[in-house]
Amino acid sequence: MKLRQILLATAILLAPGFALAGEDVTMVPPPALDQTTPAKSETIVLAGGCFWGVQGVYQHMKGVSSAVSGYSGGKKETASYEIVSGGDTGHAESVEVTFDPKTVSLGKILQVYFSVVHNPTELNRQGPDSGTQYRSAIFTTSADQEKVAKAYIAQLDKAKVYSDPIVTKVSSLEKFYPAEAYHQDYATINPTQPYISYYDLPKIENLSKLFPQDYREKPVLVSEAKASN
Repeated sequence: MKLRQILLATAILLAPGFALAGEDVTMVPPPALDQTTPAKSETIVLAGGCFWGVQGVYQHMKGVSSAVSGYSGGKKETASYEIVSGGDTGHAESVEVTFDPKTVSLGKILQVYFSVVHNPTELNRQGPDSGTQYRSAIFTTSADQEKVAKAYIAQLDKAKVYSDPIVTKVSSLEKFYPAEAYHQDYATINPTQPYISYYDLPKIENLSKLFPQDYREKPVLVSEAKASN
């Protein structure tokens, strides 16, 4: 956490204002291609910077039944925060999003990902965080998901929605490793923590403003899911 806190302190000192600053938002159009045969439940793993904010956004989306912070892209032996933070494990801080396609489509999940979750044109970094563990990546769990994700990226690039090319990598999920318990529900548990209030709460607020029909006030939490099992 030390490096993240140092970078945050620097950003705060340089910023003209503190409250709800965060990162720039780009409202992107919905995908032209979406899934046509939704299952009862579906899972996709998304990486877009620090997993605290990514998890926080999807926990507030209607139709999402679970959003778990973790690691993807590397081996089981290196799937721990201290090791992943070194930036050389192949892992990305990721969030496993489980959703009901009858309530929220894969296309909407991805539209939120490209609109408010992160900046997909930043290579191996997001905001104050730098390193391959903060890269933009989509780990798919089916050929259909891969087709939709790649077609969407091509659509957005062709439309020049962003001033720079999208660097998001799409690949099949090999394994997802849940993060340590203290990383779960972090944005909800620590709303006044400087990093959360400056970078992550604005993402959740942007979800409520840009996608009001898909936003829910009460988040679906990992801790509550465990308590009910």
